[in-house]
Amino acid sequence: MLRVIVSTIVLTLGVAPWHLWRSVAEGSSGSSQSVIDSQFNARVANAAYARVHPRVLFDEAHSNADTAGGRYKPFVDLITSDGYRVTPSKRALSASVLAGYQVLVIVNPSGAPDQREQSAFTSSECDAVRAWVSGGGSLLLIIDHLPFTAAASLLSNRLGVELTRGYVVDKLNHTPESEDETELLFSRDNGLLGEHAITRGRDGRERIKRIVSFSGTSLKGPAGSVAFLKLADSAVDILPPDRKQTSPEDAPPDHRQVSAAGRAQGVAMQLGKGRVIVLGEAAMLTAQVTPHGLRFGMNAPGVDNRQLALNVMHWLSSLLK
Repeated sequence: MLRVIVSTIVLTLGVAPWHLWRSVAEGSSGSSQSVIDSQFNARVANAAYARVHPRVLFDEAHSNADTAGGRYKPFVDLITSDGYRVTPSKRALSASVLAGYQVLVIVNPSGAPDQREQSAFTSSECDAVRAWVSGGGSLLLIIDHLPFTAAASLLSNRLGVELTRGYVVDKLNHTPESEDETELLFSRDNGLLGEHAITRGRDGRERIKRIVSFSGTSLKGPAGSVAFLKLADSAVDILPPDRKQTSPEDAPPDHRQVSAAGRAQGVAMQLGKGRVIVLGEAAMLTAQVTPHGLRFGMNAPGVDNRQLALNVMHWLSSLLK
């Protein structure tokens, strides 16, 4: 889990040393030692869709680090209980594959195993997704740090969303109980929850008050988009070095730190007749537990991440206006 690797490094050094960047970059939303939380409550007592069931295509065709039966099973179980019908797909994205679905979910796509930063999508796939959304479909694109930001950039650029290659830290707006500067806090109190139907919900019971993300990247949406998970002026992107160490004697290159002010970890936007949500962190919509019993994601104590997952889907399926 990135918080295990990065948080100690960031707190002591301010940046991750170059020789650990590969272990950071090749991670995903959780570590190999974490497992799905079997105690996570995925049952929705009053399903939003008891009669009509919106169809959701869950992409697994692009070397995705997170799949419907893997780390995203709690998310899939939750929205299935809410009345959605989820179909995993290992087919390249095209007009015919997308036809008949209301929502497309893509989480952490990457290139081939030996070239993970290469584009996960072809230009024709990006064209197909954009055309499908413009015609009325809805896309949930969830992207972590490298290599996923690089692999998804062709698609995100086609949507007008800019992704950062690094990861975000914030010395002022992280969870105080963990003292982890990569574990970002978005709350009503710190003003980082943007005003949007997603954060309001349908009523007071669905109103979002506190969201935590776990070692993600930053992004910036196009004009007209709404940042509902806003980064503070104190947030900083830690970018990877421009070059690699060529030998043990070669001094490791420095990381670059740039302000993430004005950026976000969650944006929502209209695109033609359709809707798009892009999240810059994947673990927030999982439900994982470490061998030491640490829970993170929708099952973390004192957070509204579970409700966020439902509100995101409700907005994408137009239940929320």
